[in-house]
Amino acid sequence: MIGLGLVATPLPQAEAKLAALTEPRLARLIAEQFSFVWRLLRRIGVPEGDADDAAQQVFIAASQRIADIRPGSERAFLFSTALHVGARSRRGRARKREDLGVDLDQQPDSAPSPEDLLDRRRARAMLDALLEEMPLELRVVFVLYELEQLTCVEIAEVVDAPLGTVASRLRRAREDFTARVARLEARRNFGDKSQ
Repeated sequence: MIGLGLVATPLPQAEAKLAALTEPRLARLIAEQFSFVWRLLRRIGVPEGDADDAAQQVFIAASQRIADIRPGSERAFLFSTALHVGARSRRGRARKREDLGVDLDQQPDSAPSPEDLLDRRRARAMLDALLEEMPLELRVVFVLYELEQLTCVEIAEVVDAPLGTVASRLRRAREDFTARVARLEARRNFGDKSQ
């Protein structure tokens, strides 16, 4: 557990009751939402190697604010927090690249993998690259709808936007994604013909 039950000094009675109520809520929140937060962080550009740490930061923030989170709004809080943690992670990674003068994603993977895992990794990298190029407001709605399979109503609640705005962003995101895929395929086809 994230430290709520590990208190060295006795709590006053009201605080003890609050801790008893929030600890199971936090445990349930982690159990139910960890995968969602982790995938969201990956889709907004947090590298796989940093996603566990970033997800932990999201839930640490939730543990510190659990009493302030309205029941039923937990996913919206986690989403918002994940966006902030993800942005901070991407900025930090960009600074590391500048400091080292290398692209950390280009480091070779020493573990051999079967052909199907390699194909999946390539497809995942291509998807991540396409998503990374999309404007964040479009990417978020696209990921939540197409990959996380949330409804537009759920997305509107999570991103705290009107339903019409979510629908408009989803339409624009699909157009943007389709155009990017078409450009990628055209580049590939052109590359194949020139060889």
